[in-house]
Amino acid sequence: MRALRILLVVVVILGALFVAADRIAVHFAESEAADRAQQTQGLTSTPDVDIKGFPFLTQVLGKKLDEVVVTATGIEAAGTGGETLRVDRFQADLHGVRMSNGFSSAVADTATGSATVSYENLSKGAPSGVEVSYGGTSSDGKGRVKVSVDISTPIGNVQRSVVSEIGVVNGKNSIKLTAGQIPGLDSLPSEVGDLIRHRIDFTRALGGLPEGIELKSVTATPEGITVEATGTKVVLAN
Repeated sequence: MRALRILLVVVVILGALFVAADRIAVHFAESEAADRAQQTQGLTSTPDVDIKGFPFLTQVLGKKLDEVVVTATGIEAAGTGGETLRVDRFQADLHGVRMSNGFSSAVADTATGSATVSYENLSKGAPSGVEVSYGGTSSDGKGRVKVSVDISTPIGNVQRSVVSEIGVVNGKNSIKLTAGQIPGLDSLPSEVGDLIRHRIDFTRALGGLPEGIELKSVTATPEGITVEATGTKVVLAN
């Protein structure tokens, strides 16, 4: 009985040491993956990487992680200029993350995610003289966006406001705002009307998202727009 008790104590101690080593290893891996993701995706801040599943070390031996959740805030790809929107928050749930090249490369079989952009950042990314805000809900309960323009034209200062449709541009990781009829546009000279239409209807890309992520839908809420995304062969690091 004494030998059995000693054996049980040894097993418990070894189990505790294994768990501790496993958690230390996963913490180190998460930190390294976050740094690597920031470098390869050109992000201005380090994302949060959460590696799911236990034990981690056996997943490493198989060079495939069951699930990895990546969360990043204030995403803005370096050098994108004024044609890209700043993403306030992005979260991706990646499954089947395969590692290669001495663990320096990580590619997920599948992923789902969402990105949020505030109206403040949507306005900053809009053409000059344009402000974007929440436009309430339509008769079918869908959120809408309000686009207001205040610009100088050859006939003087012109102001217009309109409720616009917002959607995604397939394959481009971009969102597009499109207005229907703009009040009073027909009464203006054609060149002025074209200028206003060009400012109100615009497309912007969401910068800094992982390679392989594709935008699927966008919803307007009082706080900002929420964009849903999916992907295959999503690059976390390379």
